[in-house]
Amino acid sequence: MLGASGFRRLLFGHPLPTTRAERERLGWFLGIPVFAADAISSVAYATQEILLALVIAGSAALHMGLPVSVAIAALVVVVATSYMQVIRAYPEGGGAYTVAGQNLGRTAALVAAASLLIDYVLTVAVSVTAGIANLTSAIPLLRAHHVWLSLLAVALLTWLNLRGVRESAKAVLAPVFVFVGCGAGMILLGVWRVQSGTYAAPPHPTEPPVLGALTTLLILRAFASGCAALTGIEAVADGVTAFQEPRPRNARITLGILTGILAAFLLGITYLAHALGIVPHDPAEGGETVLSAVGRTVYGGGPFYYILQFSTFTILLLAANTSFAGFPQVASLLARDGYLPRQLANVGDRLVFGNGILVLGASAAVLVVVFGGSTHHLIPLYMIGVFLCFTLSQAGMFRKWLREKPKGWIVGCAINGPGALCTGVVLCVVTVAKFAQGAWITAFAIPVLVLVYRRIRLHYDRVAEQLSLEASPPPVHEQTHLVIVPVASLHRGTLEAIEYARSLGVPAQAVHVIANQAEWHALQEKWHKYEPDIPLVALPSPYRSLVEPIVQYVREQREKYGRVSVVIPEFVVSHWWEETLHNQSAIQLDLALRRIMHVSVVNFRYQLKT
Repeated sequence: MLGASGFRRLLFGHPLPTTRAERERLGWFLGIPVFAADAISSVAYATQEILLALVIAGSAALHMGLPVSVAIAALVVVVATSYMQVIRAYPEGGGAYTVAGQNLGRTAALVAAASLLIDYVLTVAVSVTAGIANLTSAIPLLRAHHVWLSLLAVALLTWLNLRGVRESAKAVLAPVFVFVGCGAGMILLGVWRVQSGTYAAPPHPTEPPVLGALTTLLILRAFASGCAALTGIEAVADGVTAFQEPRPRNARITLGILTGILAAFLLGITYLAHALGIVPHDPAEGGETVLSAVGRTVYGGGPFYYILQFSTFTILLLAANTSFAGFPQVASLLARDGYLPRQLANVGDRLVFGNGILVLGASAAVLVVVFGGSTHHLIPLYMIGVFLCFTLSQAGMFRKWLREKPKGWIVGCAINGPGALCTGVVLCVVTVAKFAQGAWITAFAIPVLVLVYRRIRLHYDRVAEQLSLEASPPPVHEQTHLVIVPVASLHRGTLEAIEYARSLGVPAQAVHVIANQAEWHALQEKWHKYEPDIPLVALPSPYRSLVEPIVQYVREQREKYGRVSVVIPEFVVSHWWEETLHNQSAIQLDLALRRIMHVSVVNFRYQLKT
């Protein structure tokens, strides 16, 4: 029969030794699907978000999509060039958190960390919902189930990453390159047909209603929405430690490749959407995605169209893999510094930060449910954190060059200074343009998370201070000690617990909470027969509580003796489901006693045979 351990091995694979850690690292080739998938896949919805913002002013305003895309592509190059400097200067990884912490101070580092973690969660939610939207564009019958399909995809990605880094990299390798191949073919074929005049224009689409004027604010909103294309660029700098040696070189190659693909695809898809007369519709409201509409027009709805749609669906799902690589890394750095629970710094038996992966998966699932699986409604939450990280990272690098003045520092300043200024301006634009549409949630969440980080660190500092051997006075050795054994009934497990208490060589007594007089009298008779030398104390319970009378009695004895140990007898049953049938009172008592000073709790387990 497959036990719990065997089921775990089947589900997640066999444990990997620490010596395998280097073999689990990635070269630049495998780094592309793991770290570049998010950025590359964002072109599947970036153009759509630009056009959805512009279409408010009617189809005549859609011509502004191409200039906006050119501006975003230029911004992609600026940000990627800046992050090349981060990778070179900080080969240990950490990205904006490390750069801001060492150059701008701890508060800036915590703001960067909060922004990073929020964006990683949003990356999973946005990538998954966008992938499902492309799937349902090709198969309309699935549209009614898009939320459940999104949750299923998040669960699948969580499981895949719990199995290990290299396994997740191999899983996303084929979909990434199939998407790149199909997308490049679509762009080249579409541009050739448009330029050569062989494209036959379809009937003019239904004119969308004009809901507003083409104002500067509307264009800025389109720009802010399209900046979703920049998400994922920072993940390479955050996860440099996941690469093989030479790590900085491999990371820079991966970042350079993804930058070129991202800029080319963004410009190509936007150009074709304009040239082919595509009018955008929100997929969450039953519309077809822009990428699907372009692909259907260029490929004619044949097999290449369905390959494009399926590869888009797959890469968008697996693009979230970037977050599953980056989120646990950043969370582990915060945990090591004492700003998140220490469990997030633990490496599991598959050489991954399993707790961080689980937290990320659960958080993304909550967002999918709350926002109804709509990519368009999730996008506004995205941008503040993304560009806040960009700005802090580049500002930190600029200060580092000025302070340290290493070789080539002038070039570094020339790259990171304008980079910080550029992303800072975009941050202001995004905040103004998207604040009322949901960006206020992120603006509120970031300072709240910073306060939480500081509160966790304060807790760890207080614990360390109280446990320190240097700062604390020598322990006071108590001269008196009492052992108490709570007894519900007398059986073999109880007798062994009494024997254990007696072996401690200090005064011992048993206590029984009287909930039933008949049971109390029966217990007294057995007690005089089997344990006459151990006092049995009766504790009345007029309100039928089993825990409170024992806790009160322990407090009284602690005042009298100075130190009390409570030995709680428990059964150990053969099967996990049988645990629910026993020991519930023991668990409650343990929880109630653990906060009382100078009271020790011993869980005495009596093994039951199968």
